[in-house]
Amino acid sequence: MSKINTVKIDRRDFIASLGGAAAVGLMSHETRADALEHHLEELLYAQAEGSASGSSGAADFPTAAEVHERITTRHYRRGVGGLFLNTNTENVELLPAMPANPTIMDFFDKRFMRTRGHCFQSAAKAMERGVQEEVVLACLLHDVVQEMMRSDHGYWGAQMFEPYVPEITSFAIRYHQALRFYTDTEAGYEYPDLYHRIFGKDYVPAPHIQAAKDYAEKHRWYFAAREVTVSDLYAFNLDAVVSIDPFVELLGRHFKQPAEGLGNDNSPVAHMWRTMANPDAPL
Repeated sequence: MSKINTVKIDRRDFIASLGGAAAVGLMSHETRADALEHHLEELLYAQAEGSASGSSGAADFPTAAEVHERITTRHYRRGVGGLFLNTNTENVELLPAMPANPTIMDFFDKRFMRTRGHCFQSAAKAMERGVQEEVVLACLLHDVVQEMMRSDHGYWGAQMFEPYVPEITSFAIRYHQALRFYTDTEAGYEYPDLYHRIFGKDYVPAPHIQAAKDYAEKHRWYFAAREVTVSDLYAFNLDAVVSIDPFVELLGRHFKQPAEGLGNDNSPVAHMWRTMANPDAPL
């Protein structure tokens, strides 16, 4: 079985895949970092499957049992958040210090580095379609909790934001996790090939996921959670200009920023924000 912690990148091939040196030169540092992370993930999946090409053809998809067998071939657990390790085995870097009373903008700037580009693009997609602001907000926030925890991230994310956002927003964040496993062609959502690669081609969602999907489908806010899955991008658009700017006023209208700062307001989820503010704390 192939090891996946020794993946090598051909710099010339990587630059060529992005459109050449000129195209790379026009990208922001954030966009290049996002592109590199996505490229690494594709190489990791391809090498684990014994595929040099990384093709998404059905013949290359592993079974759920094969995915399970690879657990002991990695030097990390896949559910851990992006702030806590580098999956390419390089040393982590020092994080910029957070202000004494951090705002959601501070977290986007200093802690949501790996997830913000994806979320900006998802929210922009929803905004372009004229989706109501509370649901655009859900798209903007839906994956940033993966900086701390990837497993059950819909539930973690909904809980983390619940004290600060409209109820429909936290609902959409929570139930997008279950709905992403189920096709809704009328809404424009197809099951992504990436999930066949990550979970296995014969993967069957756990009973609690099925139950959550059934519940969400009957709820008056089903459209909100489904919109998050539709706007969820499974590959970064390297031509997109990603920025928090289009969403600053939206956050001002719908995000209840505590005066004490996130993590200092003694809310039931303050510890989650403190964890992300200081992921280097040993205890």
